[in-house]
Order: sequence, then C-alpha cells, then structure tokens
Amino acid sequence: MNTANWIPDLFMKRVVEGGDWTLFSPSTCPDLHDKFGKAFEEAYLRYEAKTETGEIKLFKKVPAKDLWRKMLTMLFETGHPWITFKDACNVRSPQQHVGVVHSSNLCTEITLNTSETEIAVCNLGSVNPAHHLKDGQIDQEKLKKTVSTAMRMLDNVIDINYYAVKKARDSNLKHRPVGLGIMGFQDALHELRVPYASQAAVEFADRSMEAVCYHAYWASTELARERGRYSSYRGSLWDRGILPLDSINLLEEQRGGYVEVDRSTSMDWDALRSRIAEHGMRNSNCVAIAPTATISNIIGVSASIEPSFGNLSVKSNLSGEFTVLNEYLVRDLKRLGLWDDVMVMDLKHFDGSLRRIDRVPEDLKQLYATAFEIETQWLVEAAARRQKWIDQAQSLNIYMAGASGKKLDETYKLAWLRGLKTTYYLRTIGATHAEKSTVKAGQLNAVASHVDSGSSMSASAAASEPATEVKFCSLDDPTCEACQ
Repeated sequence: MNTANWIPDLFMKRVVEGGDWTLFSPSTCPDLHDKFGKAFEEAYLRYEAKTETGEIKLFKKVPAKDLWRKMLTMLFETGHPWITFKDACNVRSPQQHVGVVHSSNLCTEITLNTSETEIAVCNLGSVNPAHHLKDGQIDQEKLKKTVSTAMRMLDNVIDINYYAVKKARDSNLKHRPVGLGIMGFQDALHELRVPYASQAAVEFADRSMEAVCYHAYWASTELARERGRYSSYRGSLWDRGILPLDSINLLEEQRGGYVEVDRSTSMDWDALRSRIAEHGMRNSNCVAIAPTATISNIIGVSASIEPSFGNLSVKSNLSGEFTVLNEYLVRDLKRLGLWDDVMVMDLKHFDGSLRRIDRVPEDLKQLYATAFEIETQWLVEAAARRQKWIDQAQSLNIYMAGASGKKLDETYKLAWLRGLKTTYYLRTIGATHAEKSTVKAGQLNAVASHVDSGSSMSASAAASEPATEVKFCSLDDPTCEACQ
C-alpha cells in the first residue's frame, strides 16, 4: 500500500504562521472530504467553532508544527506517507466543475476526479527532449510533430483499450484524459552541457515543458475540431478560457497569497486560447510526467525528470542485473585521455561519483553531479517551472543527502510555496554501504567462479588479486547488451 498525506492549504498556512490544527473524527465532518479551497476553509472553521460551543466533543487540538514534524519524520523513516497538496490539485484542475480529485495515483502524477460512479483512468506517453534539440535549442517543429502524433495515439488508446470495470470505461470515455510527459531530461542537459544544479537547467525545464504543453494542448484542440469535444467540456476551465498557467492566479486567490511562482512565457498562448474557444478540447487533461522507469531503460535514457543516480550503477529487473555507465561522461573522459582501468575502479569505489576523483576537471564534476550531490532546492525549482504549464502533476522524487529536520521542513515548504501539486518518494542515503570488491574472474559486480564452499580462498583474498587483470566495460563493445 502506497500512502500519502492529502494536505489542505489551511494546514500549511497554520504551520507557517504557528497556529493549531484540530483533528476531527471523519464521522463528524463528512463533507470536508469533497471540499477544497475557500469552501474547505470556511467549513473547517465552522467545525472548529462547534468545538468551542461543545456541539462537537470528539476532537483533538495540536500545534500544526508538531503534526507537520511528525509527518516529515515518518516520511524520512519509512518513505511514506508522501507529501501531496489537496488544494493545488483541485483548484487548478480543469475538471473541477464535475467532480473532486481525492488523491493522486501511486506515482503522484495523475490528478483526476474519482467518485462512487467513476474510477479515474489515464493513458500515458513520454517524449524524449534529448532527441528534440537543434543548435542548442528546442527544435519546435520536430517537437510539434512528435507531440501531435503522440496525442492522436493516446486519444486512440481511449477507444480501443480494454477496461476491466465499467466505472473505469465510463469515466475514460466521458472525460478522455491523457498524460503526455517527458523522459531523458538529464540526457538533454548533458547534450546542452548544462549542470542540473544551475539556473540554466531551471530555465530549460521551463521552456521545454512550455513547448511540450503548448503543442499538446494545441493538438487536443485540433483533435476536437476533427473528432469533437469530450462530453464534459462545458463548464471546464478550458471552456472558461482558463489555461493551466492562468490557474495559478486561481490558486493564489484561494490561498490568500503564499504562491511564489515564475509566470514568464515565451510562446503565443493567446493564439491557443482563441483556438480552444473556437474548437474546444478533445481531452479533459493532456499532460502528466510519469516515472518512465521501464520505457526509459528500453530507450536508453535517464528516467523521467530524474538526475543521474550514479555515473556507474547496477539496475536489476526480472531479466537480471545490468551495469549502467553514463555514456556522455565516458566520451568526455575518453576525449581527455582519462578513461582507463583506474578510472573505472575509482567510479566503482565512489559509487559512480566524480567528486573525490582529483584528476577529473571541476566542470565535469558539476556537469555529471549525481542525484545526491545536487542540492534539493534545484529539483524543486525545476519542478515548479514545469508545474505551471501542466494540467495534471509530475512524479517528483526528492533526493536528499544529509537529511535533517530543518532541510526536510524547508524543502517541502518550498514545494508548497512554489505551487507543486504532489511529491513522490523521499530518497536519502543509507547509513551503511555494501562492501565493494573486484575479482579477476569477471566484470563489475561479478563473483569469482573459482571461489566456492570447498575452497580455502576467501572472498577478501580473491578481492586482493591484481586489479589490472579485471575486464572492464569499454562501452563500445557491439556484443555487449549494456553498451547498446
């Protein structure tokens, strides 16, 4: 079971302002489940007033900061419950006129209405921005063609898909939501020679997501012109001329402030508004960034919007274990004459990190910094730039080295302030590390075939064999599955 805290803005305001939070039995306030924004706040305050008069007796009042601290402590210790923001998901939802978002999906990128009669379904696809660059810029024409094709494909899936239950089929055919996202964001930064922990990366996150969303929404309105609008279009934010970027203003109004989001644009959104006003939309929702672990492995790029976990690592699945090397790093090291057996040994010893390898230039250390070497704020800032364009959410892992209560508090408050709808796993570094040893019998992570239960030679003795006899990955071996 994957759990999340579904946090209203009122709670976060009381955390920031040092107020108390009242815990009710759900049986005394059942309508709060379906309220959000100002309507939730007004109802909540009425229930709190009833505790003062004695009309409600089953309640408990605690400092909001203490409850927030408990939530972050549990997140750090177990990885659950995730931190997700109820009002940002609902106030900015294009479909708020026909229902309520009660939770995200498991991976926290799908924020669709659910009810007794509807089960949310979303059809996902991802674009690889690294293949849509030209002369150091986004190739808008190529991206437009790719996104248009992907949106048509996803819209087709809605009609030809198999639905296990009627509630899911009814919901999908009525609202026709899809979720087009991106993968290989880190690869695109490598192509552009931009470090993840930089303002340039934040700007690229902004402009690349703007382009994907612009073309996705345009493709959906073109499909509406060709195939017709989705049936619950009337009354939606689309119908009211409110695009995802505009919905930030709604969130700020409902919160009464506490929204600090960059509002800059670079494309002609007024033209898109006019087009939607004329033809409507084929899909209630168009964009969501999924984790993409499997398909990114198949394509050979980094997962989703993730920074590189390590420049040398091992991935495990049902097919076995695969050694993964950062091909961009290897090519740079070869260019500098630094790619040799010792470098591979160093990479393995330092868990794929360049930070403590002295002969690697500083600019490469910054460019190829791994997930836990990047300050967490950069992940949140880049995510905030994407979120302003997206009509659903994004699967955002939070990587944090040297986690502390103060750092957790600052990170998740920043996520709320920047208007993020959801966050995914909190990833921290374990207190212990596996012993690293290399044997002459095979490649990285191999076990010596000549060491068995009847041998007097220990594993540690095997590890002390000359390192020059180890067969290292060349990355250019056409017979090697990992190299391809």
